[in-house]
Amino acid sequence: MGMKRVAVFAAAAAFTFTLTACGEEGTPTPSGAGNGSGAAPVSDTCKSSGATFTADTAAAVKGSPTFDKIKSASKVTIGVKFDQPNLGYKDTSGTRCGFDIEIAQYLASKLGVDPAKIEYKEIPSANRETAIKGGEIDYYVGTYSITDKRKADVSFAGPYFVAGQDLLVRKDETTIQGKDTLKGKKVCSAQGSTPIQRVRDEGLTEPENIVEFKTYSECVSQLLDKKVDAVTTDDAILKGYAAQNSTDLKVVGKPFSTEKYGIGLPRDDKALRDYVNDQLEAAFKDGTWQKIYDGTLGKSGSPATPPTLERY
Repeated sequence: MGMKRVAVFAAAAAFTFTLTACGEEGTPTPSGAGNGSGAAPVSDTCKSSGATFTADTAAAVKGSPTFDKIKSASKVTIGVKFDQPNLGYKDTSGTRCGFDIEIAQYLASKLGVDPAKIEYKEIPSANRETAIKGGEIDYYVGTYSITDKRKADVSFAGPYFVAGQDLLVRKDETTIQGKDTLKGKKVCSAQGSTPIQRVRDEGLTEPENIVEFKTYSECVSQLLDKKVDAVTTDDAILKGYAAQNSTDLKVVGKPFSTEKYGIGLPRDDKALRDYVNDQLEAAFKDGTWQKIYDGTLGKSGSPATPPTLERY
């Protein structure tokens, strides 16, 4: 077919997604090529940022039933994603890695749990509130946007990352500098997604230049094959692709929406929410957050700094 196919690994194969909100579904499979198409080969092997996390055995969160449960079980159960490169990813050997995974591990250590004793649960986006409310998981870390609607069911610490809709382009692209330079360009995203609807609603490119596929991986294949000019969704997801294939792809770096990612927690456990916010703030200040970012999403070449917490 002559198409630069995205390498699809066993851990992330056979998935079909439809986006209902920016950065929440339609998550990517690893990008790259190994068929002589010219794209740099992509490794499926997980790599750590190099940050280390030691369990704080003196940790205590007075008045938190969730912490009491964690301490009693001597483990923590965390909801995550597994198919987002450099965010929440599981390679073919079963190793997990990425920005969200390391944030989850950092918080586990601050709750007195050795990261080796984390029980990860891959919770579909549509089931996150149910999993938190039902006690199936202790907290959730995985491109989970903070919204008032969700606060009716769960609470959030953070944000620990602020994402925004952006554009993924080929490394040699010079004419696409932001959303206002998309006229005449073919733009791809997941079918029915908020990002592609924004492109349509704002008339950022012509209707005939809007391309939709079931998965982001198909869009990235089209981009590498020069059949589309840009892929659009949350910049955090796009940075994951760019980090995985930094010789061929880059993120434009001009976001045109705001998505605040938070740690999903039981709604009424304010003691835990306050404690997690304290630990996030410490990571922002002591360089831990930056080290995690630089060794994961930062490999995309797009810089970032810690956000401002929004306590409540």
